[in-house]
Amino acid sequence: MNMYLLFFIALLPVAWLMLSLGALKMPGHKTCPIALLATIILAMIVWKMPLGQALGAGAEGAAMALWPIMIVIIAAVFTYNLSLHTKSMDVIKKMMTGITTDQRILVLILAWGFGGFLEAIAGFGTAVAIPASIMAALGFDPIFAAIICLIANTTPTAFGAIGLPVSTLAKIANIDVTQLSYAVGLQLTILIIIIPIVLVMLTGKSVKAIKGVWGIALVSGLSFAIPEVLAAKYMGAELPAILGSVVCMAATVVMAKVFYKDTAAKDAEKISIQRGVLAWIPFILVFVFILATSSLVPIVNKNLASVQTSVSFYSGEGGHPYSFAWIANPGTIIIIATFIGGMIQGARFGEIVSVLFQTVKQMTKSAITIVSIVALAKVMSYSGMIKAIALVLVSVTGSFYPFIAPIIGALGTFVTGSDTSANVLFGGLQVEVAKSLGLNPFWLAAANTGGATAGKMISPQSIAVATAATGLAGSEGKILNATLKFCLVYVAVLGIIAYFAGPIFGF
Repeated sequence: MNMYLLFFIALLPVAWLMLSLGALKMPGHKTCPIALLATIILAMIVWKMPLGQALGAGAEGAAMALWPIMIVIIAAVFTYNLSLHTKSMDVIKKMMTGITTDQRILVLILAWGFGGFLEAIAGFGTAVAIPASIMAALGFDPIFAAIICLIANTTPTAFGAIGLPVSTLAKIANIDVTQLSYAVGLQLTILIIIIPIVLVMLTGKSVKAIKGVWGIALVSGLSFAIPEVLAAKYMGAELPAILGSVVCMAATVVMAKVFYKDTAAKDAEKISIQRGVLAWIPFILVFVFILATSSLVPIVNKNLASVQTSVSFYSGEGGHPYSFAWIANPGTIIIIATFIGGMIQGARFGEIVSVLFQTVKQMTKSAITIVSIVALAKVMSYSGMIKAIALVLVSVTGSFYPFIAPIIGALGTFVTGSDTSANVLFGGLQVEVAKSLGLNPFWLAAANTGGATAGKMISPQSIAVATAATGLAGSEGKILNATLKFCLVYVAVLGIIAYFAGPIFGF
């Protein structure tokens, strides 16, 4: 069959998702199962995928969606729900308003700094779920909180989950991880500096909203970008986002306290250090436990990672057993940390279990959406549908391909919801294209990663996480429409950087 016809057929599930969510405003838990069914039918009829393999691919996607993706989302929202139950969220709100009541600065601290930190250490939706729910508790409009956290949770995802997307891409493409990390850091630097400024403007609903907070917005971007690039160049993939987000949070809070102290609540209650630490203890334990069990502590990580079960779902070419890591995943670690934190705060074990069950019940519609979309991604990947899309984009663009490279990465994340998965799907392709065109493979592989961060804000999976965290299941279309235009500009900027900037930095 003509490759251009295959290209348009392969795009049909993606087009349906955009139309149904964006234009028809259908809820995700209704439109995504339809998209999954259509994808399976197309894979069988057009790509001649046997029924058993199509169902196996879908089952593998569903398994991945439930463990670790859904368990991480449930864990993140569980931590927030327990903080409401123990009333510690009231203390956190007082601490935040004690720093500032200016929503523009709160967005920089919570959505940008804290969200970037959560993405760096955990990933898998925590960076949207937890900050968005805290912002909603602080009085932000829930839909706005979801949108702002999705836009903020872009550049940090490149080095999210302790550098997993970049380290995975380096292994798949068989290229040096440190050089790749540096290329990724360079390509994202301008966007890291610009995004906090954009977040402020969106919060104030005007370009003029930057007036008065220009300095703190700029510092918030620079303090994230500079440590990230330096860490990427000299340390590899694990630490750039962690160092960037921690320095960013510290710099933003210090600036708010020193230069914007008049924006703090006038009647703010003085919170003692002991009371503040107690309120934050579940989040502190989440941080400590995830770092202690990550690849940064190999002996612990290796032992916990051995507690797993491997199951073969897909029997076709390229298939391999899927492993359920029962302990060494952010979801399990966050739930354990939250149970311990809740008991330290004085909650009984039975109460905490009850909050967890309520959280699981709350996530039902989101689970349907996420299971469907990840299953769809697996079917598209194994059947060759995604490859059909990428090949046409490569053949049509020729020497202008670097402009398109980020779009392919964004497409990967739109479909899969994961920067890592987008790199698995297209990273090798980008390196091969670079070699065939005589371009630097590190630079184009980095463009795939950068583009994948753009797709994060419009991915149905990411949007489902945001709606679940803010209690807005069914509002996916409204959020997609709001984030789509930012995604298009973001990808365009990355395309320009990918095409022009490589030689400037020696790539």
